[in-house]
Amino acid sequence: MVRYFAWRLALGILVLWAAFTLSFLLLYLLPGDAAAVAAAGGGEGAADPAAIEALRAELGLDAPFHEQYLAALGGALVLDFGSSVQNGIPATEVLARALPSTATLAGAALVLSVVGGVGLALVSNLVRSSWLRGILQSLPSLAIAVPTFWLGLLLLQVFSFQLGWVPAFGSTGFVGLILPALTLSIPTGAYLAQVLTRSLHETLSRPFVEQARAKGAGDTRILIRHALRNAALPTLTIGGVLVGQLLAGTVVTETVFSRDGVGRMIVTAVANRDIPLVMIAVVFAAVVFVVTNLIVDALYPLIDPRLTHSTKQQRPSSKGRSTSTLTPGLAPTEPAKAAKNEVPA
Repeated sequence: MVRYFAWRLALGILVLWAAFTLSFLLLYLLPGDAAAVAAAGGGEGAADPAAIEALRAELGLDAPFHEQYLAALGGALVLDFGSSVQNGIPATEVLARALPSTATLAGAALVLSVVGGVGLALVSNLVRSSWLRGILQSLPSLAIAVPTFWLGLLLLQVFSFQLGWVPAFGSTGFVGLILPALTLSIPTGAYLAQVLTRSLHETLSRPFVEQARAKGAGDTRILIRHALRNAALPTLTIGGVLVGQLLAGTVVTETVFSRDGVGRMIVTAVANRDIPLVMIAVVFAAVVFVVTNLIVDALYPLIDPRLTHSTKQQRPSSKGRSTSTLTPGLAPTEPAKAAKNEVPA
């Protein structure tokens, strides 16, 4: 298991390097000049050419690409991303100021996504009416198809402009968090509901479910106590990916609702070609993605003890019998053992 996590950590470091390199390259190839934008105070081309050249030299933008890249990479290794081109504040300080608002929004949206997605999947498998079950199971597909910005504008129009229940814009405490969190959580919860519903449907068709029914267990007990745990692995996997999607969704959500945070910081930084801010935001998002997936990998054996992170392969023993180990995503090699592990007590 130690070797497995060491390998996953090495892959995570490779992901961080790739994200940093690709982002730096794209920013370098974008048309425009960060020094011209900064010198003009937001209006490129309005500043004195001499002032622009002096600022380019000060920021190191007149150096060749490989020198700029190596300097930026060396600084990133020691968590020094430089200062914002626009206001001269260190990029780490700007991120630290924007992070609490985004973390609160993403955390609230994650809670709503899990509660709503898991609840919808359970209810859709418990209802007896076929037409109602069909409606409930079609809701995730509808929610996924709706664009996030359109959903945010719709919630604003109904609950802010028409009903006046919540403020329309700004970071105004808990009340101001409701609509942005809903906007961010609905598509994420829909993904979770879709995956969990399908996984529960497959799990409920297994033999151990019929055995539990034969012992007198009710539908609710079977679904929650026995089927949910067996169906949780695919949902946990997609959940690790969706955490990164939540951070990406804050870019649109914070812009629509005029909330301060990492999302709006990225939009402003890209518009102004503020390379230090963009790079620290990209690296932060990549770190969150890598750490989340490492946590998901660590949770697999807790949900299903049959899963072990072993790199050993099946090999014949000295007596002609084969010994095997389980790897994530593979079923046990002995069907009888698998059935024994799935049979409820």
